[in-house]
Amino acid sequence: MTELSVTELPITDTRTVRSFCRICTSVCGILVETVGDEVIRVRGDRDHPLSRGYTCPKGRSLPRMHHHPDRIERPLMKVDGELRSTTWEECLDDLGGRLRTIIERHGPESVGVFFGSGIGMDAAGYTMAQALHAAIGTPARFSPLTIDGTAKVLIADLVGGSPALSGRPDYDNASFVIFVGSNPVVSHGHTVAMPNPTGTLRALRERAEVWVIDPRDTETARLAGHHLAPRPGTDYAILAHLVREVLRDGADREAVARHTQGVETLAAAVEPFTSEHTARIADVSAEDLAALLAGARRAGRVAVETGTGVTMASSANVTQWLAWSLMIITGSMNQPGGAWFHPGFKNQLEAYELPVSPVEGSFGPGPRSRPETHSFLGEWPCAVLADEIRAGNIRAVLNLGGHLVTAFPDTETLVPALRELELFATIEIISNETTALSTHVLPTKDQLERADVSLWDFLIQRVATQHTPAVVEPVGDRRSVWWVLAELGRRLGHQLADTSSGQVTDDTLLAEITAHARRPFDEVVSAGWVEVPREVPSPWVDGHVERMGGWRLAPRLLVDQLAALEPPAPLVFTPRRQKRHLNSQLDFLGDQPEIVLHPDDAVAAGVVDSQPVTVRSTSGEITGIAKIDGTIRRGAVSVPHGHQSANVNRLTDRNQVDLVTGMARYNAIPVSVHPA
Repeated sequence: MTELSVTELPITDTRTVRSFCRICTSVCGILVETVGDEVIRVRGDRDHPLSRGYTCPKGRSLPRMHHHPDRIERPLMKVDGELRSTTWEECLDDLGGRLRTIIERHGPESVGVFFGSGIGMDAAGYTMAQALHAAIGTPARFSPLTIDGTAKVLIADLVGGSPALSGRPDYDNASFVIFVGSNPVVSHGHTVAMPNPTGTLRALRERAEVWVIDPRDTETARLAGHHLAPRPGTDYAILAHLVREVLRDGADREAVARHTQGVETLAAAVEPFTSEHTARIADVSAEDLAALLAGARRAGRVAVETGTGVTMASSANVTQWLAWSLMIITGSMNQPGGAWFHPGFKNQLEAYELPVSPVEGSFGPGPRSRPETHSFLGEWPCAVLADEIRAGNIRAVLNLGGHLVTAFPDTETLVPALRELELFATIEIISNETTALSTHVLPTKDQLERADVSLWDFLIQRVATQHTPAVVEPVGDRRSVWWVLAELGRRLGHQLADTSSGQVTDDTLLAEITAHARRPFDEVVSAGWVEVPREVPSPWVDGHVERMGGWRLAPRLLVDQLAALEPPAPLVFTPRRQKRHLNSQLDFLGDQPEIVLHPDDAVAAGVVDSQPVTVRSTSGEITGIAKIDGTIRRGAVSVPHGHQSANVNRLTDRNQVDLVTGMARYNAIPVSVHPA
């Protein structure tokens, strides 16, 4: 970066480029101001049809991310235990040669591939990663799915008969909305994006009754107006109570009779959840439960949205199942004011019949070292990686844009295992603890340096897509992810893209990826944003439900899990997100990993505000600064995840996983608190 200050640069060098932010799935429209090679400012694009000028602190931090002092500008290769700068040719030749030897000696299953969030918002890079993974042919595929999100696709698979069903609340028409373990004011949603969450929630409050179920009086709860604070991990009991009572009085009888199966089994499963029993499990008042139930009955149709507060808990599958069940029995699925299902923009789901998933779910063989687990949707649990390495089954890992040290469970076991690898290659833009452990570090373009389209278009609240050109030239010797992976593939004997002719660019690959989209790529490039009307109810959803014989209200796996759930310990850990921090990114914005405690729990532990405090589980401990706060309920200790200095993965145990999905347990872990 030039030493010339921005104010000294010629004004004639100033330009503004219209783009969209890819830090999270909200993909807000932004205007990026540059002066020469400097990115000086990011602000909201008031003409953007989705975000309408909104940006968050994370999006506005893109200039600091682009010019970060620890950015990686050239390939690095470990020589004699030290990472040294090298050329792309030398780095990829060494990486490709060593990887090829490992595959020849031990088979493709000896290679693990992690699809991290670093390439999760890079359409061309992610697509090339899929091609490389398929070419290698390894079953050892990992992603953040088994870190924060398996429950949603599991329930779509088991209850909805297809993991492709991506449901979300119809905020435009809803009259009754429940947020469970979700704080979109901070997170912007989980798998359903919410740009400008504060504005959206205020508009929603004007015409709808909004409830939040969360152990903390969150920013979203304060806007909602109705809040229940159950013990962490007991949200399922509240939803089971609602399902029980609505089945008795308030269900859409015609919808249940015509479009469901297993309603009697569901009713039997939730029968124990009387008001008294539910209040005792969740530690909430019977009066609040009655008010929530009355609101749902008045509205008729309900919309329920869950977040990582649900999906990271051991009760995740059951809670998500009961959320869907409540919407199904009230006739809210695929209906205005309830939940609608995104048909995709790039992939048009209504163009063909969705395959109906097996009743028992989409599972397959798992890793040899952990025979009690299995694969789900073609992925292995992240929790098994350390065991597979220690067993000698995985000898090389391709880490495609992930910070494994702060993302994977059981850090104390994982880090020594990573050091045992023969090869550990990481794609990254900024140095961190994971790159320090790597044998090869591959620096790629950040989002301002590449052209892109909305990869996860089905997570947007509209049936739409958008395109951005590259805003600036890449720093140093950074390359596109797709180019790096295609070059690695070539060294393994796979022709994934023609990298030698110079004819293949970010945009030519994006044009191929979107070849069957609803609108031509040239139109998307020209307009920047392209949208088509959504259809609710959608005939393609109704047709799918009819083919499978109705919504499956009582999958045996879930009925059994509900019956086996036990109350949480007296004091448990629960994670949270922060406004200026996303997973392991953006530490430089200053959000600290404060350990939030209720005043009563602080007194019991002998802890005072702003004091260093240690949180200890059976797996490990972390130390941070205590924040004594009455907005969190008694019995919950809240620590944000993704921080290196207070890495919550040290509290987790790779052996504590959901055996249905392989999801690691991050929420409602028993802990103790001590002055540090």
